Amino acid sequence: MTIFHSMNTTASGLTAQRLRMDVIAANMANVDTTRAKNIDGEWEPYRRQMVTMSPKGESFSSMFQGALNSVGSGVKVTSIKEDKTPFKLVYNPQHPDADEQGYVQMPNVDPLKEMSDLISATRSYEANITVFNSTKNMLTKTLEIGK
Repeated sequence: MTIFHSMNTTASGLTAQRLRMDVIAANMANVDTTRAKNIDGEWEPYRRQMVTMSPKGESFSSMFQGALNSVGSGVKVTSIKEDKTPFKLVYNPQHPDADEQGYVQMPNVDPLKEMSDLISATRSYEANITVFNSTKNMLTKTLEIGK
């Protein structure tokens, strides 16, 4: 373990939470997008994206060493997955994407859920910054001892 191990661990958390905030921003930007291409190249409404994370070093030996050293090794983003919940149907017969009955399929993005996720990601980001700054201050004070 190096002197900068905790800073590297915290930096991985900062990076993961920043990506999570970027995905939430993309979800909010596309809350009314009714024409997005899916995997097959066909048009469908925008699908909400979700970030999944896991601890770094998932092998048994790395987990065992982490337990022995009582420190983690950070977090990594494993994937960005699409939310498979069904699209919302909104009655709007004048909309260009309305079906024969006048209903439009809208994205499965819930702004309230996105805002609560954003608050959670922001708080996690702020907590990681606090840890990073505390570690930096401790290292600075340690260097001052030698003066």
